Amino acid sequence: MSNLAWIFVSTLLVNNFTLVMFLGLCSFFGVTAKIETAWRLGLANTFVLIITAVCVWVLNVYILTRAPYLRTIAFIVVIASVVQILEMAVKKYFPVLFRQLGIYLPLITTNCAILGLALFQTSRRYTFVEGIVFALGAGAGLTLALSLLASIRERMEVTDVPLIARRMGLVLVAASCLSLAFMGFAGMGSQ
Repeated sequence: MSNLAWIFVSTLLVNNFTLVMFLGLCSFFGVTAKIETAWRLGLANTFVLIITAVCVWVLNVYILTRAPYLRTIAFIVVIASVVQILEMAVKKYFPVLFRQLGIYLPLITTNCAILGLALFQTSRRYTFVEGIVFALGAGAGLTLALSLLASIRERMEVTDVPLIARRMGLVLVAASCLSLAFMGFAGMGSQ
């Protein structure tokens, strides 16, 4: 049980996909203008991460042991399929959310954090349960990063910011400060 907790905390804080490994930066900068949208995209990413973790484990155990050269192609097909199903479901059942997320919902397909999860999970030889916990930690970490930057950006909208720093310049400074804060967790767990 402590191993599962460590996998979750490590992926959430110590090895945060967005703020430490710099994976998934497109949505990190693109969807973080409002906290509600950032939160929803984080949940959509978490869903895709969990389904991808399940599919990757099944593929790795039953199929890719005989044909490891197909690993990356198989992972990309799985990710694209899961995102397509998610996009159709969100469009049908949550049309307002579909319009809010815009192009960033189908761009989950090209989110390198999703492919990174698949590759890290297989290279670390996680069991089924460990893979699910890893995906939950990665999704929670991505949602946390999106929410933190969105809350900072919402606050910046109502403060008196110099004209030169109003657009992306201040957002990049805020993102780098968040990244530095999460890099502080790097020594956690070492003896």
